[in-house]
Amino acid sequence: MLSPKVTTLLSVARTCNFSRSAEELSLTQPAVSQHIKALEGELEVQLFNRSQKEPRLTEAGKIAVAYARKMHALYQELFRELEDERRDVRRLTVGMLPTAEGSLMPRILADCGSNHPKLHISILTDTHKNLCDKLRSGEINLAVLESAVSDPNFSTILLDTDYLVLAVPVQSPLAKKNMVTLGELRQERLILRLPGSGSRSLFEAALATAGERIDAYNVILEADNNAIIKELVQAGFGVSVIPKSACGDSVRRGTIRALPVENLTMVREISLVYHRDFRHTGLIEDISGLYNDALRKSISSPQ
Repeated sequence: MLSPKVTTLLSVARTCNFSRSAEELSLTQPAVSQHIKALEGELEVQLFNRSQKEPRLTEAGKIAVAYARKMHALYQELFRELEDERRDVRRLTVGMLPTAEGSLMPRILADCGSNHPKLHISILTDTHKNLCDKLRSGEINLAVLESAVSDPNFSTILLDTDYLVLAVPVQSPLAKKNMVTLGELRQERLILRLPGSGSRSLFEAALATAGERIDAYNVILEADNNAIIKELVQAGFGVSVIPKSACGDSVRRGTIRALPVENLTMVREISLVYHRDFRHTGLIEDISGLYNDALRKSISSPQ
């Protein structure tokens, strides 16, 4: 059973208030304080700075809370696994980047769920860093990522390679070209993903390799969603550098033209990442197989 002291630590860290935690846990405030003091005695550190109006985590407290969250996630996973074993049911939580709305993976997971009627699949989106943290803590089972993960506790399966293209509205003079130069790109109004996103970082790295800086380009708008960016490009507000997979449907419908940018190599790998302790490796093989089948069909089907 998860220690009540650990549960109390997580509650106080979340509420920053001993009284609110007492209400949340159906305890008295002295009991909450005693749990924290006892835990501090066991760990021989001070977990909270109590000199301020609201208790704030010390650096040692932040470390303790990080491990407490892992313990809580593992404890919940234990109960889910035991319940699923009793009901002959499995659960799979998959994390994706916000760019995943244009990828094959959501449909692949739906197919996997159809093939396994007793499999419950949950999908959530988050940043690359947060998804890796959730893999480590056990909050998610798998993550679909677009860049390498250097962690010996993770296993990785390369699913596909994608690359960034310049998406332009079909009414733009650039749509008549087969390739766009950096000089031509500097004259355009750019609509990009937010700084720090995978595709934005890849674009800026490619510019740096070519001796260019993003500051030299006319970035008029930034968004955290490829769907919004595509709508703005289609409406003629500007051009964008986005993954080819994210604009495939728009290209096929004839609302966007996707072009390479001269002297820029912007290839990204799409990988399925999971913790080495993940037991249901058969599901990994099924998902990977379904993805490869769908990829072959998309390549062989007429555009």
